[in-house]
Amino acid sequence: MFRVPGDRAGRAGLVGVLAGAVLAGPALAAPPAAVPAPAAVPPPARAPQNCADPGQAVTEVPWAQLTLTPERVWPFTTGAGTTVAVLSSGVDADHPQLRGRVAAGLDAVAGSGRADDDCLGLGTQVAGLIAARQTDSQGFAGLAPGARILPVRVVDDAGFGRPQVRAAVLARAITWAVDQRVAVIAVPIPVYDDDPAVRAAVARAVAAGIVVVAAAGDEGGTNAANPTPYPAGYEGVLGVGAIGPTGARWDNSQHGPYVDLVAPGDQILTLQRGSGLTGASGTGLGTGFVAATAALVRNKRGALDPGQIERLILGTAVPAPGGPGFGHGIVNPYAAVNDQLAGGGPAALPGLTPSEPVVDAAWLRSRNVAVLGALVAVLLVGAVWAGAVALPRARRRSWRAAVAPPTPRGGE
Repeated sequence: MFRVPGDRAGRAGLVGVLAGAVLAGPALAAPPAAVPAPAAVPPPARAPQNCADPGQAVTEVPWAQLTLTPERVWPFTTGAGTTVAVLSSGVDADHPQLRGRVAAGLDAVAGSGRADDDCLGLGTQVAGLIAARQTDSQGFAGLAPGARILPVRVVDDAGFGRPQVRAAVLARAITWAVDQRVAVIAVPIPVYDDDPAVRAAVARAVAAGIVVVAAAGDEGGTNAANPTPYPAGYEGVLGVGAIGPTGARWDNSQHGPYVDLVAPGDQILTLQRGSGLTGASGTGLGTGFVAATAALVRNKRGALDPGQIERLILGTAVPAPGGPGFGHGIVNPYAAVNDQLAGGGPAALPGLTPSEPVVDAAWLRSRNVAVLGALVAVLLVGAVWAGAVALPRARRRSWRAAVAPPTPRGGE
């Protein structure tokens, strides 16, 4: 999930093409029948932890910011007055670029306690892409630096490997975030079961006027299962895939009808817990950019309901005709905020080169095979038809219908 950002030349690639256009523990054995089971007791709230792990200082503007050009949006809105719930590993409220913008939140894993610390760093990375403030020493800033972050911990920092979320914890987190009246809920880590509680919590969020943005998942590699992710797989949720600096779909970004659009998600510079920046990759990072866009639109056009905001974001996305992994295209914050639904298509990102579309190579190969197969089928049908036409007339005249002809309409 984590990668070191590419070099300057690699990051410049998209600038030329796009840039500017549960953790379940082991099951407990059942108590003997003669002994009544004790009442369930939620685990104790976490004590505050010191998880500082300073990152690097980077003065240049990262490729994702060069592509999405947040500075073009800020004269219209910075997202001030909107709150985005980030359902991840918590958020480091002491990071210099987030200080004063992160609420206490909830540890949904424990069922109580705060979530404004983050030993895994995942939630801090997503929150940074949304709301990190500008500084003189860093070229990095969030897309909606005026927004506030409500952290909700849904994945613990124990264990190793890819973080996983239990459906019950995710449902609890979404329900709690709805009760806090947030504007946007970002779900960077999906579950892979269609759980009724998660589905009901998402429906409640949408009914409450909250925009739900969710990662398409990181199981889309060549040999991966590419399972349906939730809540991205539900109606009313913006499912987000990831692209890299060259504009191609990130190798592990999942692909399917649940991908509504894509955003930068590979070789991303974002906040490191403690201070500074770090490099990472994942569809959860793309989710941060789209959640920030939703916050900007909600702040500028507060009367819109979630469905209208979703249609606006999708309708203004930059087309990327590269197959199912791209959805409607690449998120375009400036066009979404300014409702640029031009007759000839959405406003492009700066520097977008229409003659060099972003294409998923694997999809292009499969499309070419399909076109060739269709051409062969057409030739075969033509040959059969030509043979039928060439049958002797005498043979056609001797043919008789096996059934009586149909009666004309009206009994005539």
